[in-house]
Order: sequence, then structure tokens, then C-alpha cells
Amino acid sequence: MLDIVTAMGWNYVSTLASEGNYGESGVEAFVQISRESGGVCIAQSLKILREPRPGEFDKIVLRMLETPNARAVIMFANEDDIRRILDAAKRHNLTGHFLWVGSDSWGSKISPVVQQEQVAEGAVTILPKRTSVDAFDRYFKSRSLSNNRRNVWFAEFWEENFGCKLGMHGKRPGLPKKCTGLEKVGRESTYEQEGKVQFVMDAVYAMAHALHHMHRELCAGYPGLCPRMANIDGKELLAHIRAVSFNGSAESQVIFNENGDAPGRYDIFQYQINNRSQAEYKVIGHWTDQLRLNMEALQWLTDDSSLPASVCSLPCRTGERKKVVKGVPCCWHCERCEGYHFQSSEFTCELCPYEKRPDQNRTSCQQIPIIKLEWHSPWALVPVFISVLGIITTTFIIVTFVRYNDTPIVRASGREMSYVLLTGIFLCYIITFPMIAAPDVVVCSFRRIFLGLGMCFSYAALLTKTNRIHRIFEQGKKAVTAPRFISPASQLVITFSLISVQLLGIIVWFAADPPHTFVDYGEQRTQDPRNARGVLKCDISDLSLICSLGYSILLMVTCTVYAIKTRSVPETFNEAKPIGFTMYTTCIIWLAFIPIFFGTAQSAEKLYIQTTTLTISMNLSASVALGMLYVPKVYVIIFHPELNVQKRKRSFKAVVTAATMSSRLSHKASDRPNGEAKTELCENVDPNSPAAKPKYVSYNDVVI
Repeated sequence: MLDIVTAMGWNYVSTLASEGNYGESGVEAFVQISRESGGVCIAQSLKILREPRPGEFDKIVLRMLETPNARAVIMFANEDDIRRILDAAKRHNLTGHFLWVGSDSWGSKISPVVQQEQVAEGAVTILPKRTSVDAFDRYFKSRSLSNNRRNVWFAEFWEENFGCKLGMHGKRPGLPKKCTGLEKVGRESTYEQEGKVQFVMDAVYAMAHALHHMHRELCAGYPGLCPRMANIDGKELLAHIRAVSFNGSAESQVIFNENGDAPGRYDIFQYQINNRSQAEYKVIGHWTDQLRLNMEALQWLTDDSSLPASVCSLPCRTGERKKVVKGVPCCWHCERCEGYHFQSSEFTCELCPYEKRPDQNRTSCQQIPIIKLEWHSPWALVPVFISVLGIITTTFIIVTFVRYNDTPIVRASGREMSYVLLTGIFLCYIITFPMIAAPDVVVCSFRRIFLGLGMCFSYAALLTKTNRIHRIFEQGKKAVTAPRFISPASQLVITFSLISVQLLGIIVWFAADPPHTFVDYGEQRTQDPRNARGVLKCDISDLSLICSLGYSILLMVTCTVYAIKTRSVPETFNEAKPIGFTMYTTCIIWLAFIPIFFGTAQSAEKLYIQTTTLTISMNLSASVALGMLYVPKVYVIIFHPELNVQKRKRSFKAVVTAATMSSRLSHKASDRPNGEAKTELCENVDPNSPAAKPKYVSYNDVVI
């Protein structure tokens, strides 16, 4: 019966027993075996009293309804109790709710289900496997009142079987006809062999075989009972009974196990109503040591072909674990494995490794997708577009300067420093591409090298220029001698000395921590694992980025300070003002960059925002310098060549004297037109002065 329940998938059942040895011991055995197997839980164990009170069966049915999920009812009850339980279920309109599993006391009997066919439909019952013994049929049919006098109950059977009475002292008075004694069993009455005849015969033969073996062992050929068998020890006889083995009346082997039980051989029936509305017990399987059940032969009250359920809790869905109710192993609550947990077993959820996330069913872990900034992304297209325009413009300006290398405007711009500055601007545009490219060792190396190098080139050159202008005019206030280190060669040495500091830092960085890539799974580790992404990155932390750009920003700030100091240079020395405007704008750009870059550190779009912000900031810095310092010159060179002519040369001392006098007369400039101030300034310079004899430089050369 437990195998049947298990095969049906019913793990939550109630038991119902008639009071007495058969019913109570049967239920007790079922409960014990189910507890040992661990697969079936008992919702309720109810008992039918020997003398039930009125309404007792209704109460039992209502009690079973208190656990509605326990639809299967295991019954060890007599025929009358079975019938009355079915009747109570019918009265409460519970046809089809309960799934009856009856013991051999129900078997294939008709009496319990008469007029209860609908409510009993689907009941599964068992009956010991039996075979009709033909020899017994021949023997019993030959019995009559004359040849079977030793059976004291045979006369009563005869009256009941043939519906007659035997003389005045018959056992069944009131019957209309008198028995003749010539009636034939099975011919003048219905006859069916009792189902347990086979087992009674085998039991008798088992005892006979046991006595025979005991006699052979104890008496050793002695005829009749020997003295050793005069007083038989029951335990010794029991040992011989358990040891017998012979073919029984149905040609099946009769043996006993260590518990004294014969092998279980059962037919399994289901009470079904066929298409012709006829009810019958249909064999659906057998049990001999193990269950053989024809699941296709099962038929239920509903049209659904699936097995009805009798479970405390429905199976959990994939990705959910069972949280068992304490003391009731068949009942549980389903809890979904949340977050980055997956269902590792029926009862547990485990956390996926850091680089993985649960799959769609949460039954295993899968690798978190790895992303990088793609070229087709809008976050990449904008800086790339600006960078390409900047590279084209810078290349055009460099080509123009090389072509017009000896013209006054190019020479006056300080050709050597201009090429250094244009190189830095070009590198600022170029860095966009390794910043967006898919990280690998080569790309990460380029990022380290060029991230701060382009800015370092630019601001080292601008710092050298502004420092030169400042020193010239500061020197002019004290004396007319030229400051040291203002020649083009000196300026290049100073500029590359400043750049070498950045290069030295890059070399130390490479030596201390060689470039490599890694996948950052924490940056986009969202609460919903489906949105989690690993970001492929170069090993450049925010601190490393600050260190790499810090020196260039220091140069930028220092250059801005000098630009502020030279803001009062006379209008004639007009190179200082474009540099000043360039530095002011650049500082504003980088002041905006810092909160945007570091304020998005916790954003899910951090990769895109920070990369785009950094590259656009560098592109804008380069574009400001390009637009303020070189676009006007190229415009004059190309569209107004008539202005690109040599002005008269003046000595350095004369220019310094003019600058000094200009500074002293600056307070008068506000009261006079600009032209007058310039005229007075120029008139105070003697072109024939001996100071004009040293090296001559152009007016603009000194200013630049």
C-alpha cells in the first residue's frame, strides 16, 4: 500500500481504521513503514469505534476535511464501516475529493460500494493474489448431506445456499420449501470458491511439512511419535515451520521470511465506471516484492488524465528552495533564491562566485557578460568626432607652419616652441583612441604614456612662454640687460626638462606596476543579476589617473599664474593675452571635469561617463589652445598674406626700454588715445642708440 501511494506521488495522506486488531495494527504498520521510508507523511490518523454513535461518520469526514490537501485516505476497515464512510462523503457532496486506498478487507467486494458507485470511483484496493483450486471445486461440489456429516455447519450452509429448510428442526425456520437432500452444489445454486481456500490449504500443508521435517530430524525413522516428540517445544516447531519450502496448491512456492511472513503477492484493483456506466474492479497492477503498476490503466473521476494530487505542498519551481515545516517533512514553504544566489540543492541556495551570476532558472551559475566601450556607442562617437576634427585641424596648422616656416608670423610665433606646443595638442587629440579602444597590454601601455604626456607637452611649452614674457618685463623694470635663458635653444631645454619629469614618472610607473588588464565585476554589479556586467579595464585606478594628470595640471595652474601676472603687458605685446584667455578657459574646463568625473564613481554608467568626460576635456583643452593661439595666425597667413610682412627690426635693449617706459607711462594711457601713447613710446626710443648694435631681433620675437 505504501508503494502504491509513493507511485502515485502522494506524500500527504490520512489513515482510517476500524477499531480492533485488524484495523489498528494495519494502520500502525503503515505509519511505521512510512516513517522509516521518509517519503510519506500522515496528516491524520482516525479510528472508527466498534459501536459508532449517530453522526460519527459525518464527524470523521469533516475531520478529514481539516487537512484538505491530504486527499488520499488509507483504509483498514470492515465492509460495513467502508460503506458508511462512503455514504457520509456522498452526503457532504465530496464525490471525487477523497482518493481511497483500501486494504484487502475491501479488495474486490461489491457490498461496500453498492449504491455508492460515484463516490467510490477511483478507489485503489488490494487483494492477496489467489488462484482457484480445481480439486477443491470438484471435492466441494460432490459434498452432500449424506457424505459430509462431520462438518457441523454444513446443514446451515445447505439451507442458506438452496433456500430451503431441513425438517421441523431446521436452522432457518420460515423458509417455504423443504430440502430434499438431493440438491447439487453449483448446479442448483450459485457457487464461487472462497478466495482464501488456497491459503488455508497451504497453511495446513506448511504445518504438515514442518512436522514431517521435525519427525525426521528427531525420530530418525522411528514409526509414529518418538519419545523426543512426546512433548513438542513450540519454539522448536516454529523454527521448522519457518524453514519449510514447497510448491503450494496453486503451484506457487510457499516460504516464510525471518519474520514468519509468507511472500506478499497481491493483485491491485481500481474501482472504475466504464463507458456503459457499469462499475467494476479492474486489475491495474501486481505486487510481488515490488510494485508493477499499469499507470495507463488508471481512470479518475475528472477528465484530466493526470494523477490527482495528495500533497501537503506543491513542488517548488526551479530556482526555489524548500523551507521545511518543523516536524512535518512533507510540508514546506518555497523560497526563491534571491540576488546572486542559485539553487544548489532541493533545500539550499548558494552564492555564485563573484565573476558569475545565476542563470535564468537559477539552477546554476553562468559567466557575467564582459563589456567595454564600443566604437559605435554615442559615448564614443562624440569624443571621436571632436578628436578627428582636432587632428585634421592640427595637422593642417602644422603643415601650414612648415610651408610658411620663414615668414614673419611663423618666426614671430617662436617656431621651435610652436612645434612643441602643436605636438602636445596633437597628442591630446590622439589619446581619445587608446582610451576608447578595447583594453589589452598594448592599449593600456599607450594610455599610461599619452594620458598625461600630451597635456605635459602643451603646458610645459606654454609655461615656458609665459615665464619668458614675465621675466622679460620684470627685467625691463630693473635694467636694460636681457634676462638669461630666453633664446630658442634655452627655451627648448627648459621645456623638455619639464617634460622629462612626466616621462620619468611614466618609467617608474611601468617598472613598479607593469600594465595589464582586468575585469571589474563590482562597477556594474546591480541588484538585479540580469543587468550585471563585468567591465574590461586597464589597471589605471582613479589615484593613478590623478597622479598621471596631476603634474600636467600643476603646469597648467602655474602657467595660469604667469598669465595673470603678464595680463598688464601693453597691448602692443599681444601674445600674452591669448595665452591668458587660453589658460582661463582651460581651468574652467578642468574645474568642470573634476566633479563630473569623480561624482559619477557610483554610477552604473561610470565607464562611459568618465571615459567620455576625460577625452572631451582633453579635446576641449587642446581645441582652446589651438583656437586662441594658432587659428588667427593661420587665418592671416592664408587669407591675408599682405599682413604677413617683415616689420622694422629693433634692438633688444630698445624693445626692453620701450617696455619699461610703457609700464611707467601706463597710468597716462587711460587719458590718451592708444595711438598717442604708442607714438610717445616710440619717440622715446632712439633708433641710432649704441644699444642697437648688438644682435637684432624682430619686435614680435621679443614679445613672444
